[in-house]
Amino acid sequence: MQLSKESAEQKLADMRMEDMPIISMAPIPAQVPSDWFQQYKKLCHEFITSLTDSVEELAFMNLSQEEFMALIMGRKIPANLSIRFRIPLVWGGKLSIDNLFMCKTFPHSHNLDLFIIDQYGNETIWLPNPVKKIYVPAHTASGGDGGNATEDRLSQLAAQISAERDM
Repeated sequence: MQLSKESAEQKLADMRMEDMPIISMAPIPAQVPSDWFQQYKKLCHEFITSLTDSVEELAFMNLSQEEFMALIMGRKIPANLSIRFRIPLVWGGKLSIDNLFMCKTFPHSHNLDLFIIDQYGNETIWLPNPVKKIYVPAHTASGGDGGNATEDRLSQLAAQISAERDM
């Protein structure tokens, strides 16, 4: 069944991702380079090392200091985090940092897969397109009055790493 923008947004709201922006596209099969996976692995490394500007969002991912450091140093993606394409390669998406975003694997990446698969065969497909590099649903991103010590700690680490990289 072809979704309208409103019905696509409602499906996302039902998945508790009502703040996920979407874009429409006509899925036209595209040729994917044979070495796409090698390029993708390199791109993922570049993507995660670029996350020092996303500390606020990372703070809401409940990462330990070790996981945070491994992530932004490009060593390892923590369990339950996924890097997703905004526009899939098979529909003309590019192997570029601008075409990637990160979210929790479960439930968000899993639900986004279901959201896209349910649209198979439609003339217009609605795709997730978060504003930032990391998608954190608004209902999980609100803090209390006391501030966020994790965010403060991770901000200091990110600032130190950025300063060292600029040397």
